[in-house]
Amino acid sequence: MLMLPFGSVIVSCQASDGSPLAGPGFMAAFARSAELGGASGFRAEGVADVEAIRQVSNLPVIGIVKRRSDAGSLFITPTFADAAAVVAAGADVVALDATNRPRPGGESLPDLVRRIHDELGAQVMGDVDSVRSADGALRAGVDVLATTLSGYTGGPIPRDPDLGLVGDLVALEACPVIAEGRISSPDHVERVFALGAHAVVIGGAITDPVQLTRRFVTRAQHALAGRGPEGD
Repeated sequence: MLMLPFGSVIVSCQASDGSPLAGPGFMAAFARSAELGGASGFRAEGVADVEAIRQVSNLPVIGIVKRRSDAGSLFITPTFADAAAVVAAGADVVALDATNRPRPGGESLPDLVRRIHDELGAQVMGDVDSVRSADGALRAGVDVLATTLSGYTGGPIPRDPDLGLVGDLVALEACPVIAEGRISSPDHVERVFALGAHAVVIGGAITDPVQLTRRFVTRAQHALAGRGPEGD
C-alpha cells in the first residue's frame, strides 16, 4: 500500500536556482511550516535536505537527486546509487525519471525499480511525461505514477498543469496517481482531485517567495498600466 494516504497534499521543499533560501536549514523550516499547515508529506532533493527534513518531521518524504546528462538534460534520480543515498538519508519513497529517455549511466528502469524495492525496501514514484512513458513505468513495477515531467522533456514549458494527463493516468486504473507540475492555486488542487488523483504535490506556489512576490508585482503593474503618476 502506498505510504502517502489518499487526499494527501505534499509540499515540495526545494529552492529554485539562485534562491537565497537554498540550504538544509531553510528546507527543514519549510517542511515544519508545511506540516503545521496540514501537509501530509514532502518532496526533497539531495541527501542534505532529506536528512534535515527527516530530523524535524516523521511525515513521509519523497527523496530525489537531480542530475544533468552530458547533453544537458535534467534527470531525476537516474541511478541506484542516487536512490540508495536518499533512502539512507531518510526518504520513504524514491521518485525517479520514468520517461522513455535514455538514462545517464545506462541503468534500465526495470532493474532500478527492482533494486530499490528489493535492496532498499522503499517505494518508487515514477515521474512521467505521457501515457506512453506511464505504460513503461507500470511494466517496470513502480508503485505510483506522477505527472511531474509533463512539459519538461522537450519544447516550451506550459503555464498550466497537465490536467489531461492526470485524467489519462487515472483512467488506466493501474496504481495511485499523483498530480505534480505547475500546481499553483487551490482551484488546481480541487480539479486534480475531481479527476481522481490520489495526492497532489505543490512546490513554488508555497515555498518560493521570489515566485510569489513576482505574481503580486506583475498584477500590480498590470493594474497600473496606462495610469500616470498620482496627481497627473
